[in-house]
Amino acid sequence: MASGSRVHLDTAQRPQYYVKDLKVESAKTTTELLQINHEKHHIFFNKSGFHNHIAHHLLTLFALGATSQEIQQGYDTNVSYQRPPEPLLESIVDDMHKPDRFKTYLGKEQYYHDFLVFFQKEIEAKTWQRVLNEYLFSRDERADDLLARLYAGFLHPIIHVGFGVEFQQPAIIAEGLAQACVHEVWIRSLFDTVEKAAEKNRGKGGGKTIVQLLEEVKNDEELSNAAHWEDGNKIRDGVMKRALEKLVRVASQYTIREDDDLKEKTAEMINAAGKSANSAVTHSTKAFPVYFTASAQRPPHQVKLDFYYMHCVTSSIFFSNFLSSANDFLTPATKRRLLEWKVWNDIVMYASRRSPDLLLSEITDYKPKQDSDWDKIILRVNRLEDDGHASKVVRALANGQKACEPYENKPGFVIKGDAWRKIGHMAIDSVEAGEPHWTRSCGFDQAWEDVPLRDAAKL
Repeated sequence: MASGSRVHLDTAQRPQYYVKDLKVESAKTTTELLQINHEKHHIFFNKSGFHNHIAHHLLTLFALGATSQEIQQGYDTNVSYQRPPEPLLESIVDDMHKPDRFKTYLGKEQYYHDFLVFFQKEIEAKTWQRVLNEYLFSRDERADDLLARLYAGFLHPIIHVGFGVEFQQPAIIAEGLAQACVHEVWIRSLFDTVEKAAEKNRGKGGGKTIVQLLEEVKNDEELSNAAHWEDGNKIRDGVMKRALEKLVRVASQYTIREDDDLKEKTAEMINAAGKSANSAVTHSTKAFPVYFTASAQRPPHQVKLDFYYMHCVTSSIFFSNFLSSANDFLTPATKRRLLEWKVWNDIVMYASRRSPDLLLSEITDYKPKQDSDWDKIILRVNRLEDDGHASKVVRALANGQKACEPYENKPGFVIKGDAWRKIGHMAIDSVEAGEPHWTRSCGFDQAWEDVPLRDAAKL
């Protein structure tokens, strides 16, 4: 049985998106390997804060129907560079139960193991649902601090907690909460400022769509050029340093009302919804995050997805899952807040990579290397040797098609029908083409310097 310290998967799992006929042996192998990872490895594989993706990768492979051997390969490909956690200090775990002491350990990676055991014990005593509500969603100072850390590190903590919630694995949730605790919290100032400004717009009606807000980012020269290539962190040191006021003005126009359909709003976050106020604007500026991730290409270079934008896509599946009836412990107000913060995060992410031009034709005219259905795309990504990013993209895209399909006839849903499958092909083709698997900060010329050119015959 799954617990705060034990992983247990079986074929009765019903993740947000999965292939039918999950395999018994795959469940067994995934369980065993995730338990080893849980006990033996730090959440960062180095001192620079690079993330251990083993849990993300194996759970994704399991949901996509991978064989036991493919799951073992995924583990073996990435285990060699992991590092052990720091030794546990029970005195620190005990100290963490004092709220004024808890905060003194935050943001320090050496305390990951202590935070992990702390949350294991909290979950065993209270249930994981109560722990999430207390430590993330109670709207007190500690919860607001930890909620901001959940969105740090290019969304890795919320992705990790999201996997735990989706697969009903308290041990993975404990890992994700501990991971959030050891991330920095500088992004909180952004959320606090945008949220305060957004309150002035809430309930007024006539709110702008995500599409319109991205157009504002792109058309504002100061904001769209605020990040510089040499910035160590292009959100913190670029956009927030040089154009914070303008970013807040744009992002705070997006709010969710109590009577809004959260399923449609989640689909809007994944895709794009709402007709542009400027009828002269072409489809090339209608984007969110699947569209801006897929269409931010630089011909004649090979098709590549941006590493940072890609996390906006892979995290989207969990916002679909938060709406599930299995997660009714989340209040409507909590779901609205989670989604608003995600949209605000994606707006600043788009700006932070120099707001690249978005080329719809790169999707509509794409010719797959091996034209096939989703099943064969999934088979290819299950066999791929990487750290899990590619498989997460493919599963999130397949879920995006499912989530957006009911709203495809609404204005502004640019990604629809066969476009989803084409983007799935773009993802798998681009990583199979070899290094670099991804561009990094695709709005900058420098990001494309090492990307090969396309075959002249195909241009």
